[in-house]
Amino acid sequence: MVWGQFALTVLFLAMRSSFGYECDKSATVCRTSLVIEDRITMMHEDHKKVYPHKGKLYRFDVDNPDNATEIPLEGVITGDGYEPGRLVVVANNSMPGPPIIVYVGQRLIIDVTNKLPSDTVTIHWHGLPQHGTPWMDGVPFITQCPILSGQTFTYDFIVEPKGTYWYHAHTGSMRSNGLNGAFVIREPYSTIPEHIMVVQGFNHNRSSDLDFKKMLIGHFENRQPMPTTESVDGGFFSRFFLTSALINGKGRYYPNLTTEDHNFAPLTMYDVQFGNTYRFRVVNVGAQYPMRISIDNHNLTLTASDGFDFKPVVAESFIINPGERYDFFIVAEQPRANYWVRTETIEYPNPHKAKAILRYSGAGDEEPTTSRKICTPTDRCLVVNCPFTYFPAGTFTDCMRFDQLRSLLDNDPAPVPTGNEALVEHFLNFAFPGIDYFPSSVNGRQFRFPKVSALTQPFEIDTSCDDQDCGSEKLCQCSHSLPLHHNDVVQLVILNMGVGTGWSHPIHLHGYSFYVLKMGYATYNETTAKFIAPNPDIDCRGDFCNDATWSDPSWLGDNVPGLELTNPTRKDTIIIPSGGYAVIRIKADNPGVWLMHCHIELHANDGMMMYINNSYGMHPPPPDGFPICHSFPSEYRARKHASNGGNMTTSAPVTRIVTQIEEVEVFEDDGYGMKAFWIGIAVMGVVCLLLIAYILHLRKMVKVLEEWKKSAVETKGVDNPSFSKF
Repeated sequence: MVWGQFALTVLFLAMRSSFGYECDKSATVCRTSLVIEDRITMMHEDHKKVYPHKGKLYRFDVDNPDNATEIPLEGVITGDGYEPGRLVVVANNSMPGPPIIVYVGQRLIIDVTNKLPSDTVTIHWHGLPQHGTPWMDGVPFITQCPILSGQTFTYDFIVEPKGTYWYHAHTGSMRSNGLNGAFVIREPYSTIPEHIMVVQGFNHNRSSDLDFKKMLIGHFENRQPMPTTESVDGGFFSRFFLTSALINGKGRYYPNLTTEDHNFAPLTMYDVQFGNTYRFRVVNVGAQYPMRISIDNHNLTLTASDGFDFKPVVAESFIINPGERYDFFIVAEQPRANYWVRTETIEYPNPHKAKAILRYSGAGDEEPTTSRKICTPTDRCLVVNCPFTYFPAGTFTDCMRFDQLRSLLDNDPAPVPTGNEALVEHFLNFAFPGIDYFPSSVNGRQFRFPKVSALTQPFEIDTSCDDQDCGSEKLCQCSHSLPLHHNDVVQLVILNMGVGTGWSHPIHLHGYSFYVLKMGYATYNETTAKFIAPNPDIDCRGDFCNDATWSDPSWLGDNVPGLELTNPTRKDTIIIPSGGYAVIRIKADNPGVWLMHCHIELHANDGMMMYINNSYGMHPPPPDGFPICHSFPSEYRARKHASNGGNMTTSAPVTRIVTQIEEVEVFEDDGYGMKAFWIGIAVMGVVCLLLIAYILHLRKMVKVLEEWKKSAVETKGVDNPSFSKF
């Protein structure tokens, strides 16, 4: 790459609601960096310990804060303001990490440096398709090796399409421990002012790693098992217990969820001017809980989810699940004052909550006194993206499922098979099947990561499900993969059924934005909103639902009724409620290895994931010097070493290896031997052509020299024309 051909520009912008990096819209290439470190909440590098008072921070040794100088918020990770503080993992000393704002089509280079003393890390760019750069997707042991302590890994990719995305750690529980941030791809002509809203649940006492272990073994308090919390429909939330919720890393601790008593910690401010329209980009980076978002006295006009626009819908609020993003607009047309921006979990009846402040220009510094809208029989409230069908009857609140939305574009239909092509359909059940134990799984396969980078070291995978005893009423542990042929039209029926239901799952597919054709919810009680029975469209063919199909056989073969093929919405993360399903569709045209998993961190860490091996044989080769990783000793490398006579640098004999796609013959250590062979042939051809040209040139020079000798004898010192030419 000739760097002189490009404008390389990075701007650092300080914004009131957060700090961020924004590329100049005229730049072709932008470069920035993320430094990953441990930090402690409620600590300042210079002032050490701080505490909250009336929405501000003060030094630990200040006795009368009303007459003292406040500590700037920029140097403190506040969380919910809980004074003892806890360890968090952050990028660039910020939680959430700095927003990264770029423009469609730019090339972005990000140097990620791991300064964690005891952890590896990778960064996933959630929602970006990574066309042509699958090794930049940021999943350890799937698309790359983890970044070790002290190392730097440079991510380098083209940013597209426009929309609201985010980045986060994809190692263990690091995402919910603080390593996440917004990632926005704008169009160059965008002029509407924007605000970013990153929401999450938070526990100020402990890290997510401890909760993950307690989910598996048992969660106790005062020698008593702790009960799970529940959703409106009676569904469970896994034992990732919250103390609070946060908006842009700030919130308050409410010791009693039924009162408004709190610790007066600082909150996020959103400044607006009367008469203007504002876009809010919302990201749920949390470990588990769906969040309901609203703004007092303001209707929300929802326009996009996961980067794709849909026909606008005006709502009182919407629910956003972990991994999802939503864009909405508000018009600042209320009296100049301060208004509460609310987010709360859908735990029922006592949600955890966080607030921010919508501050009109000219309003005072006092906190809002506004209230949430009261829904009535004549003025009902609409909530978009419910993971259930009803709210209780007395709440006068209506639900809209995501598949009831329609794409803003009229020229983006779902892909359909053409000619002699046939639709490829797969049923994938994300659940907890079992009898004595109930592992997180997909079709009964509890995922175990390969010991190598699956995309770049495919022949070294030795954890395939082919070697395990998996089946309809069985459980197994392996690297579960689904091979897809290039350009196939693939319909995935994502389920949450069988004996392992009871929890909703937000499912995220890397590498794609899929078309949402249909969603089938469970049967609920219209009065109480409680779950009654799973959706009858699915035949589980067993208690575990590992081998599901349509209850009506006539639905097979691309005959499912009620599919929205003309104007479907698109997403990369979608909620699958307990007892329900979603029908999504893609055209398998993005070669690579793409993870698909539940975005509830506890469930993913326990194995509710798999990967799609898309267009094997067409995967683009990684950059030169791309890191490799493996166990030691490595059976594969020992075999290669032996077959090379102890020389790992020489070509090995043909070795037959069984992969998860098919049986192949391997000639090279990295799986790209034939490509190297043809490159070698091409190079030899070029060398031969150059050699022939050189010989012809030498023959011409010999002829010229002979003419010069003859001329020199005849002229005896007179200028020789042949020499001059030579």
